[in-house]
Amino acid sequence: MILTAVAYAMGAPAGGAAATGAGPSMFQSILPLIIIFAIFYFLLIRPQSKKAKEHKSMLDALKKGDRVITSGGIYGTIYSLTADAVVLIISENVKIKVARGYIGQVVSSEEEVEKGTPT
Repeated sequence: MILTAVAYAMGAPAGGAAATGAGPSMFQSILPLIIIFAIFYFLLIRPQSKKAKEHKSMLDALKKGDRVITSGGIYGTIYSLTADAVVLIISENVKIKVARGYIGQVVSSEEEVEKGTPT
């Protein structure tokens, strides 16, 4: 009973007159959206674009003879390159053609020895 009286009292404007312009300003209502966008930018968008830029520069720097790992986990040595494809040697007399974008990383022979993979 007392809670209902308090609720009615809180809803009524002072002096019984209609409230004019008592709502939040436009800036106050947009501020949470701006903050959420900034959080998304710094936590999701910026790191992802940085990673994509690094991957693109790695793909542009590929050359014949580099040891690479595809995104599927296949180790190979680059035999030839085109604008959108790479031919890898994965074993003696075994060559596969892979889209250039699916090269995951370039590895050195020292990294392979540390991981225990054959060269």
